[in-house]
Amino acid sequence: MKKGTAKKPKLDLSTLKRLFSYILGPYKVRLLVVFVCILFSALASVAGSLFLRILIDSYITPLASKTGAVSFAPLLGALFIMLLIYASGVIATYLSNRLMITIAQGTLKTIRDAMFSHMQSLPIKYFDTRSHGDLMSLYTNDADTLRQMVTQSIPNFLSSIVTVIAIFLAMLTTSWQLTIVVLVSLTAMLSISSRVARKSGSYFIAQQKTLGKTNGYIEEMINGQKVIKVFTHEQKAKQQFDVLNEELAGDAFNAHRFANILMPIMGNISYIQYVVVAIVGGFFALSGIGALTLGAIASFLQLSRTINMPINQMASQLNSVAMALAGTKRIFALLDEQKEVDEGSATLVNVTEAGQETEERTERWAWKDGRTGKLTPLEGHVALHEVDFGYVPDTLVLKNISIEAQPGQKIALVGATGAGKTTITNLINRFYDLADGKIRYDGININRIRKDDLRRSLGVVLQDVHLFSATVLENIRYGRLDATDEEVFEAARLSNADTFISHLPQGYLTDLSSDGASLSQGQRQLISIARALVADPPVLILDEATSSIDTHTEEVVQKGMDALMEGRTVFVIAHRLSTIRNADVIMVLEDGRIIERGTHKALMEEKGQYWRLYTGSFELE
Repeated sequence: MKKGTAKKPKLDLSTLKRLFSYILGPYKVRLLVVFVCILFSALASVAGSLFLRILIDSYITPLASKTGAVSFAPLLGALFIMLLIYASGVIATYLSNRLMITIAQGTLKTIRDAMFSHMQSLPIKYFDTRSHGDLMSLYTNDADTLRQMVTQSIPNFLSSIVTVIAIFLAMLTTSWQLTIVVLVSLTAMLSISSRVARKSGSYFIAQQKTLGKTNGYIEEMINGQKVIKVFTHEQKAKQQFDVLNEELAGDAFNAHRFANILMPIMGNISYIQYVVVAIVGGFFALSGIGALTLGAIASFLQLSRTINMPINQMASQLNSVAMALAGTKRIFALLDEQKEVDEGSATLVNVTEAGQETEERTERWAWKDGRTGKLTPLEGHVALHEVDFGYVPDTLVLKNISIEAQPGQKIALVGATGAGKTTITNLINRFYDLADGKIRYDGININRIRKDDLRRSLGVVLQDVHLFSATVLENIRYGRLDATDEEVFEAARLSNADTFISHLPQGYLTDLSSDGASLSQGQRQLISIARALVADPPVLILDEATSSIDTHTEEVVQKGMDALMEGRTVFVIAHRLSTIRNADVIMVLEDGRIIERGTHKALMEEKGQYWRLYTGSFELE
């Protein structure tokens, strides 16, 4: 089994403090009730042990010394009182556990809501640089360990502390001499438990991180099963999984190795302690030291046994707390991620034909300046001025890019994979911010436009289609949630999606699942195009929008697309150069630069790179 050799992180108690801020806020009263119940339960446990002294000295011993007729009524009454003491403790424990379940689930809901809400505000870059499976692990494994800590570990830990204090005070009142004997063994137990907890705790933290990596890899392999089988890489996938699984098993082994040896050690020390207390107590009683009675010795023995249980519980809960804190720290790391910066103030509003702002939905839009209230008609004039950009510092993907798309123009971007075509559309959407240069939309720097409003004015059809677990109708309506059924049907007809949708089992009400796995790639793309059509935006971005559609379907879709693009600014990225012959401007990119621009006819006459691409003299990679 692999042993962890990397430097292990230490427990971060600030994480626990931050967690309590989520608990204390809305649940102060309930937590107070829980504490009272825990205190009552601990006192009931101690009272039961102390009552054992009274039971033996005042009831059982006198009965044993009597001759003749003996009445057991007083003893039965005492036993009933003892039953009531323990029963009240059980009821208090039950109430505290029920309340902690409510508190735990409420806290977990609040944190999950915060996680999901915050995740929606994160930039695209965050998701591009992280495994989706690792992110899912935050909502499943890490959240579950957090639930267990709040539901079980924290109340058990608190109960154990209160019980230990109460028992210790009771032991002092019974025999301070025997208490010293117990303290010696407890010191040894605490010393061992703290050492083991530190060791296992660091490995539990490492285990949670490795678990997230492993889950991420599993999700990636599940999504890529077709590719794995097509290229017969099953063995390679297994080997890579074995490496991750071995690392996870190593951290888990070390964590549980230390955790599992703790309880046997603590248990054996407690047995030794019990025997020593019994021997010393018996010696004290026979020697008259401390005026110990049989009942006092029995009571003290019961207390010494009882005090071991909460200490053992604290030791075992430390491992759960360590693992939960590791998961909680990962959750808080997500919550601490910087939100997508949006310094824009200009918003998108509806206007009447006279150019006046209106609350009603119209076919006319305008940009409203957040400071002055000035309205600028939305025409779809997009201009990039000397734009530089790189996904990582000091490595530019785009270099000195200048593009001007007049309202209603169709701009086509052509070039090999990695030339920077999709990056340009990502910058127009402000999924990423520029390294240098400016992008203006209707003469307004897009940094001054609120991102939500900017993206609402842009319709995007991506090469990679994502469909939600919902009906076909709802998937198309995702482009504009207030669209009527008739508007959805019209968008489907324009994109030619209506033809295959009408043949589905329930038509537009057919449920889709697993990202539309029951549909062909072309059908999924058609739904994506219909989704963009129903949004009816003034500017369209088509990123390989027809790449997965057969030639016949593409001709039909293209007619609908041409009707939609009428009067709108359109950016088209296409490998099929036949689809962009009617573009107003075609730009050829190479290594992040625009090397050619012009109409199809002009570029063909130049017989440059575009001519070579179009005639097949040079193929796109």
